[in-house]
Amino acid sequence: MTAPAAATLANGSGAATQARVLGFLDGSGFKRIDTHASAVFLGGDRVLKIKRAVKLPFLDYSTLEKRRLACEEELKVNAGNAPEIYRRVVAITRKGDGGLEIGGAGTAVEWAVEMARFDEAQTLDHVAVANAIDQPLALAMADTILQSHDKAPRAGGETWLDSIPGIIDRNTDKFHAVRGLDVAAIDRLDAASHDHLTRLQSLLSRRAQQGFVRRCHGDLHLANIALVNGRPLLFDAIEFDPSIATTDMLYDLAFTLMDLVHFGQRHAANVLFNRYLSGAAEDHLDGLGLLPLFLSMRAAIRAHVLFTRSEQAAHGEAARQEAKRYFDLAGRLIEPEPARLIAIGGLSGTGKSVLARGLAGLIGPPPGAVVVRSDVVRKRLFGVGETTTLPEAAYRADTTKRVYDLLSSTAERILAQGHSVVLDAAFIQETERNAVGGIARKQNAEFSGLFLTADLATRMARIERRQGDASDATREVAAMQETFATGHVDWQMVDASGAPGDTLRRACAGVPGLAPGVGR
Repeated sequence: MTAPAAATLANGSGAATQARVLGFLDGSGFKRIDTHASAVFLGGDRVLKIKRAVKLPFLDYSTLEKRRLACEEELKVNAGNAPEIYRRVVAITRKGDGGLEIGGAGTAVEWAVEMARFDEAQTLDHVAVANAIDQPLALAMADTILQSHDKAPRAGGETWLDSIPGIIDRNTDKFHAVRGLDVAAIDRLDAASHDHLTRLQSLLSRRAQQGFVRRCHGDLHLANIALVNGRPLLFDAIEFDPSIATTDMLYDLAFTLMDLVHFGQRHAANVLFNRYLSGAAEDHLDGLGLLPLFLSMRAAIRAHVLFTRSEQAAHGEAARQEAKRYFDLAGRLIEPEPARLIAIGGLSGTGKSVLARGLAGLIGPPPGAVVVRSDVVRKRLFGVGETTTLPEAAYRADTTKRVYDLLSSTAERILAQGHSVVLDAAFIQETERNAVGGIARKQNAEFSGLFLTADLATRMARIERRQGDASDATREVAAMQETFATGHVDWQMVDASGAPGDTLRRACAGVPGLAPGVGR
């Protein structure tokens, strides 16, 4: 969401009554947290969230009825994503003696959203600070966001498309009002954002026509995702203005990806990104060119909000410094960088897929490269799940050619969007290796080919340890591959017989500009 301008407090007895309600809850054993638009009370196993009697440029909670409707809408837009959290809308009522109570039979003097309380330390901004967003959690986050997007209602794109210039301009105006912020950096960010928008207008319109504009969460930074009973749940979706949350699905996703990068969780961002793409409509690949703009806009919005918060004495310098980091990130995220194609080949069990995942987050600007794996492509070709074992007939030469053709065409689509890609396949045939190099040249992308090697015993041991993997390779397949003729291999040969970290370091040494753990 965009940052608030100065709030206008509702006048008259409504504001006075709300002040009394807040005082009543303050004295009832609740812990209170104030935001610009809400007062949140935490007590025992429940939370009460009251809309403040304010009127802002983008919301109006100035009357009791408007606050009741806003509470109803908040419950409606959040209960589907987080039924474990959102319970009901409850009235604060006046008793016969003039006192107040929660959910009584008397006249309602205020309304609140009642939620189940969860451990505040389990919101993902806190988890990220503890460096605890591991691969399983990143995968679960992707699945949760994808499920939310799948059930989100479609919407027309006109309002969304018309709103984008204003979002950029309001952020720029805010940044110019921040004392001491680099004016040249502000102007570069503004110019780059508008340049991207102009260039991408037809793509934005096409995606709206394809149904990718939906009523999304709208505010999906890490503080609005919580671990509850071990599962990531999306909460606190924007309820006060559906138009703010009605956006391209990739713009909604971009908030989470950007925030992961901000918190130093670049690998988790890449894992989430690739998992989301693997479960989403394939046409999202043709929208990847939007990501630099979307990611930068999300970082700028977060900077805007935090610069505004820093003007309040309670937040001050800490919020200002955090805002500055988001502002700097917004500038970096929109900087152009050439697309790269990295192909990883080798016999079964050499660790191609592990290396592909390790490299992907290091390549290009965040969230890193798309990983395209031949085993997954083959399973999709046959319409089965990734872990379903295919019959031997699925590995005939003609089928394998179709798989490599699909690998190539998918890589070309991704590169055409200016986005980097990692191809994960055996690439045993010289013709297969030559073909993928040709794609990079066609798309003016920098190309690196890596061919992994490991002894048979190591490969067999790794294959035996696999669980829930897309590969159908067995010990027998590994042994048979020892007889394969690979022809002339002009790719970088990488010893992959050791630990994955060792292989990653050796691979990075063979790819210009890469180093383990280093990404823009």
